[in-house]
Amino acid sequence: MSDLPGDAHRRLREGLGVYALGRGDADERAAVRAHLDGCASCRAELAELTPLAARLADVDPDRLDDVPGPPPELGGAVLARIAAEQDRPTDLAARRRRRTRLAASVAAVGIAAAAFAVGWLVRPVLPAPPLEAVAVEVAEPGVTATADVVPHTWGVEVRLSGEGFTAGEVYRVAVREDDGDLSPAGEFVGVGAEHLDCNLNSSVLREDAAGFEVLDDDGSVVLRSTF
Repeated sequence: MSDLPGDAHRRLREGLGVYALGRGDADERAAVRAHLDGCASCRAELAELTPLAARLADVDPDRLDDVPGPPPELGGAVLARIAAEQDRPTDLAARRRRRTRLAASVAAVGIAAAAFAVGWLVRPVLPAPPLEAVAVEVAEPGVTATADVVPHTWGVEVRLSGEGFTAGEVYRVAVREDDGDLSPAGEFVGVGAEHLDCNLNSSVLREDAAGFEVLDDDGSVVLRSTF
């Protein structure tokens, strides 16, 4: 296990992919090698990445946005299946019927491929939800937090981020309505000094919401926000 600070260890770990591909300058690669000597977990992760390095190196970044199409062998496979399941025609009429069926199958494959491509191109792209940053007042020492709210047709969503919530303790979140009533918005478990991100949902509509509160196991207010 590495004894580096968390941020330094994370940076070196994030550089394992570059190292496995043989990229990075001399100083960066030397730093990764030195770290690997004392970090078993990163050595194990590098061992998993190394077999993929050759494939990753062949990726063409200019083709990442190409529209995928049906497998090229699809048409041939359909025709081969039709041919295998049908007897060889013995007269002119049978040959004509076979050609008609083959033409219909080829047309069906073409239509399916066109539909696949059109469906991909016109697929809906959902807009990003409107985030509204709100002020947070912390009442418990050692806790830091920020929050955004997202209005929905079904209620309001609270996106809470922070640190310092007691590890293992269950915190309850409630949205405060204009008339002062509290509506439950979910729970989360504290993770101590680790960074925490959680999404909490309430059926209170944004126009009726006046803020939210986070309560600890004892029901004490840890932090509150007024919209």
